[in-house]
Amino acid sequence: MITYIGLMSFTDKGIASIKDSTKRAAAAKDAAAKFGVKFRELYWTMGEYDLVAVLEADSEQAIAALNLAIASQGNVRGRSLRAFSAQEMDAILAKLP
Repeated sequence: MITYIGLMSFTDKGIASIKDSTKRAAAAKDAAAKFGVKFRELYWTMGEYDLVAVLEADSEQAIAALNLAIASQGNVRGRSLRAFSAQEMDAILAKLP
């Protein structure tokens, strides 16, 4: 599984229906499974981003498809960051001369 960090901000539409935020998150988790993506963690945050998620995906295509599906609903704008565990980083560093 590939790990990603999702950083999301509410749109005006998402803020207008903020009381449904946890319901939308539950629906997103269900939809994610259909794309081969698992929400390991999801947090509502204060600061530059309104939501932070830790996700695991079967492939880059799976996370891209989920991102497009969520974005098309218009409640959040987001970006995904590929994340590496210490073990994965050790393997990367071992390739350096």
